[in-house]
Amino acid sequence: MKPNHHLDFVRIKLITEKRLYSEEELTSSQKVVQFISKELAECDREVLCILNCNAKCQVINMNVVSMGSLTETLVTGRELFKSAILSNARGVILIHNHPSGNFTPSKEDFLVTTKMCIGGDILGIDVWDHIIIAGGSGERYSMAEQGKMQEFRNRWKEAGEFVADPLFQPPAKEQRFGKHL
Repeated sequence: MKPNHHLDFVRIKLITEKRLYSEEELTSSQKVVQFISKELAECDREVLCILNCNAKCQVINMNVVSMGSLTETLVTGRELFKSAILSNARGVILIHNHPSGNFTPSKEDFLVTTKMCIGGDILGIDVWDHIIIAGGSGERYSMAEQGKMQEFRNRWKEAGEFVADPLFQPPAKEQRFGKHL
């Protein structure tokens, strides 16, 4: 019996109903919260959304990335950036709610945001802000307004320079792959 060797080609395409979700430029966290608060303020569990934006900060679309429990939601970079890549987004804004009404970020919120900034930098998609909306009251915490986004980017750039510098140098002969070298 002859083995069947074949390679499947996969094509992924986002089919949109309209070009832009909103013509408004989201230039502040207040505008973002006004734009999205109806969607998240009344949720009884944590929900993480991503607003995929063009270069003018206009929302192309919104994606619910994760719906969790009363106190947490899970997210991976793969799931977070999937819609951004398909939307050809220039930048993204992360938004999630705290149903408890406390909009103070947790350590995990900061850690996830740092990782997403790194992932976005690698992909060429800026993470412009991560906003936490308090359930019920609609109060917010914007990591960009608090200077955290710049802090995360600076930390990544410092680490990136350290890591990337040797990557762009030609390797010494003994460092090359393969025994024949």
